[in-house]
Amino acid sequence: MENAFNSTNITHLVYGVSANVVAVLLYGSNYVPVKRIEMGDGMFFHWVSCSAIWLVSLIGDLMLQSPKFYPLAMLGGVIWATGNVAVVPILKAIGFGLGIVIWGSSSLLMGWASSRFGWFGIAASHVSRPVLNYSGAGMCLLSLLILFFVKTNAQLHPSPETTPLLFDRRTNSGSYGPPCPEFWMDSIGPKSRRFIGCLFAVLSGLLYGSSVVPVLYIKSHSSCVDSVFHGASLYDLDYVYAQCSGIFLASTVYFALYCVARSNKPRVYSRAILPGLLSGLMWTLATYSWFLANHYLSPANTFPIVSTGYGLVAALWGSLVFREIKVKPKMYQLYLPWL
Repeated sequence: MENAFNSTNITHLVYGVSANVVAVLLYGSNYVPVKRIEMGDGMFFHWVSCSAIWLVSLIGDLMLQSPKFYPLAMLGGVIWATGNVAVVPILKAIGFGLGIVIWGSSSLLMGWASSRFGWFGIAASHVSRPVLNYSGAGMCLLSLLILFFVKTNAQLHPSPETTPLLFDRRTNSGSYGPPCPEFWMDSIGPKSRRFIGCLFAVLSGLLYGSSVVPVLYIKSHSSCVDSVFHGASLYDLDYVYAQCSGIFLASTVYFALYCVARSNKPRVYSRAILPGLLSGLMWTLATYSWFLANHYLSPANTFPIVSTGYGLVAALWGSLVFREIKVKPKMYQLYLPWL
């Protein structure tokens, strides 16, 4: 009996670690397909990728035989989609690697704080060694602050020949006038652009870290007899479709409001369609892998691994492939005397 128990634990550990690795690789690489594609303000790309997310989750829901749908889980998708609106401005302002690392660290801190202190109605997690727990959170916060000193070679427009399909440059006289800015960040300076990019990355990370709260809330109240969620499934994959439905709903509303704000002249980039679909596919597969890892391990173990792991993968993409990360000279002047 003991040998069978140990064998089961080892099997769960292998499955959980394998799912974590897949999630880390896909989360850290899902924006690679659109790195060198012009996406303008990003609203069209956001809607395309979220549409792909919903379609893939629909297939997953059918494969899982359509478990019970909890509308509260959609709230997590709405929160995630709200944070994801700023992805393209972040990538344009501070680059691929740095942007993902910053929002990954911010997401990790939010996820840790909400589960550690029992925010938003979730049962607080108890740790055997609080000093080590707080030390880890403090190191994450310190690394987040250090990241603000990292300089990147981010580009606002990867390809000058790409033009939005529904964007008309013509003046009222019928001739072509001087081109207006393709993107609102074109009109601000590099320092302001960098500050806005870092700020957006932190805010997006906080929203990403909060997006799993509704699912955790449902699961933590599944054993309460007087709760409307009594008897709810403890299998994390049963909630992916509901969350992705919230993502698609919110992204559609945001894109509709964007079209209204632009007088029904949205900036639509044809070259961003297939990469956007691929990006959404990779994100959804990563989410299924992460939730599967939660089932075999636990969110307390998988959340830090995934949040830090995909940031590392993105940093490798940004530094080794896209050559966009470098340290400011002032940092060398600060630390060299101590070496």
